[in-house]
Amino acid sequence: MLTACFTGVESTPKITSSDVKREKVTVSEEQRYLADIRGEQLSAWTPGKELYVTDNKLASLLTPPNANGEYLRGKTLMYQGAENVTSITGEQVAELTFLTPQGRVVKYRSDASIEAINQRASVNLPFTIEMSVIQEVRQRLQGEEYYVVTAVWYDENDQSFFARKFVPVKVISVEPGNSVYPVKLTLLEENGIPFHLFMNVGDKSATTRDFASLFSFSDPHKRYPLISDATWKNIINCRVVADMTRDECRLALGSPAEIERRPSPNMLREIWSYENGMYLIFEDGILRRFGR
Repeated sequence: MLTACFTGVESTPKITSSDVKREKVTVSEEQRYLADIRGEQLSAWTPGKELYVTDNKLASLLTPPNANGEYLRGKTLMYQGAENVTSITGEQVAELTFLTPQGRVVKYRSDASIEAINQRASVNLPFTIEMSVIQEVRQRLQGEEYYVVTAVWYDENDQSFFARKFVPVKVISVEPGNSVYPVKLTLLEENGIPFHLFMNVGDKSATTRDFASLFSFSDPHKRYPLISDATWKNIINCRVVADMTRDECRLALGSPAEIERRPSPNMLREIWSYENGMYLIFEDGILRRFGR
């Protein structure tokens, strides 16, 4: 039966996400909320500043070599100071000194002089997170309540799973994350179930999973007053049912990877395809069939 829906049309235009013309939208309050939080310039680093280590690979970038087998992942380095030294090419580069939790002095040699690094917005020390960033996010978020807008949650083992979205949650704690997403949030959803989310902060245009992609200050249902409570319940559980509109399906499942449009004298048929194999078939904008 499904195959029959895809036959009888010679020319089938396809639209992918890259083909969709996106309108310029106003920056939301959520997008601005944590955009000002970023790492400090080297000139602002003072002795005692802490950096959380996200990966033991950092040890290969430090001198002297780690002869004692000290694992740094999950621990913090304490900044001691910086000075210009001469590299093997004869250039002046900054060498940063740190103290490990075991009291070992280690050094990281950068790619530029102290003066050049001070021209940058922040210091890029691989596999580390500045605890000053975590502390500032903690001050703003911990104890606050928001509406979560993503259904991709993480369990206590940092394994992702699909849950609900557009439901109220409370931020219980803010801790360092990983090399990709520096902030790890522990939250309680409205039924008292704990889960985690990983987040970026700052104003980088390439940033994903920022505050706005994870949370809303207000109940998203209020933006769609024509959607019934019964349909909204399906949406927050990421479910679709027959007779939902395209907008309702997009809220439930997100935007499709591909849209295939097949006009006929009687109707416009659209086929939405998702990367996980899910497909939706609309007739004149109303969902008629779906599956994998």
